[in-house]
Amino acid sequence: MKTYSQINQRISEGNAVVMTKHEFLQYVKENGIRKSATDVDVVTTGTFGPMCSSGVFLNFGHSKPKIKIGGGSCLINGVPAYAGLAAVDVYVGATASRKEESHKKPRQFSYGGGHLIHDLVSGKEVEVSLTGYGTDCYPRKRLRTRVTLADINEAILCNPRNAYQNYNCAVNLSKRTLYTYMGILKPELGNANYCSACELSPLFNDPLYLTIGVGTRIFLGGGIGYVFSHGTQHNPDVLRSDNGTPRLPAGTLALIGDLKQMKPEWLIGMSIPGYGTTLRVGVGIPIPILNEDMARFASVRDDEIFTQVVDYSRSYPLGIPETLGEVSYANLKSGRITLRGKEVPAANLSNYHKAIEISKILKDWILKKRFKLVEPIELLPSAGSGYRFKPMRQSPRGKKND
Repeated sequence: MKTYSQINQRISEGNAVVMTKHEFLQYVKENGIRKSATDVDVVTTGTFGPMCSSGVFLNFGHSKPKIKIGGGSCLINGVPAYAGLAAVDVYVGATASRKEESHKKPRQFSYGGGHLIHDLVSGKEVEVSLTGYGTDCYPRKRLRTRVTLADINEAILCNPRNAYQNYNCAVNLSKRTLYTYMGILKPELGNANYCSACELSPLFNDPLYLTIGVGTRIFLGGGIGYVFSHGTQHNPDVLRSDNGTPRLPAGTLALIGDLKQMKPEWLIGMSIPGYGTTLRVGVGIPIPILNEDMARFASVRDDEIFTQVVDYSRSYPLGIPETLGEVSYANLKSGRITLRGKEVPAANLSNYHKAIEISKILKDWILKKRFKLVEPIELLPSAGSGYRFKPMRQSPRGKKND
């Protein structure tokens, strides 16, 4: 048994043994679980994929004369920001898009919240257009200006749902091409898309949420961030393998950090044809090897982690809980899977090589004493805790597709 304080003391003294996930897999192979649990203090993980539930809170500071955009409107580089907060606070969501979508099929979205966040963290100047309704204390009604991230008081990256613990492998059984958040799906099992850092993914290495919780310090967007809650759609009560990893979409994390610390190469805006815009987010989480259980969890391999293959032409959009089968991440990473007797090419929307790089950067931060572990003040809801993810409640009228 080790404690967080013991591991942090070793980090301070320069004696901590820190390994990336891939280094740890090799160490366990050569030395076994027990010795690995004794010898290794921290294993670093990473993921770098599109995370739609991301965004940033911005505070512009007060103009002269003052303006109240709460209840008014805000456009930044043409992207609508939510202004229903205080006088000069707004929230920009990664999927917010300029009103310039093509009316052709598939719809195209060239610029949105994800691109705007990337531009801000890159130091680019952006155009801000504000409107208010005017009050005695905030009399101004319109303002147009240009700002950079350095001009903004606070820029807080606040992501309600990131780092999904497992997700579907998406296919298309229909006879037409589908344009989805899982990318373009070719007809009649023309391809299979998945989105995961696989064995590197943080929550696969702590599948029961024993070390990742509220307050956990992480790599976020190239800077330091924190877990501030379980994420939206967190769903711990799903089918799991004997090693604890879920075989269905399960846990999620809500993350927060200072955008001004972050780097543009780890927050990249994306446009997905026919779907919209989003943000590719770099996340890295250290796994403390407190005991043999954590060593065992952190040594899970791709051939021991499974997900479901889901038809996005029918089952997914209609909310039908059915699967075309199960596949391991080792199979998916091979580039081809077999479905209904057909070989189907598989592709990953998440950047695995960048996830490896994140795990190496986080290891380097710890070894250079720039980063210490934080013990969670509260663990995430786990299986059997009574926390359940529920579908939307719909009135009888709302059941039809309007």
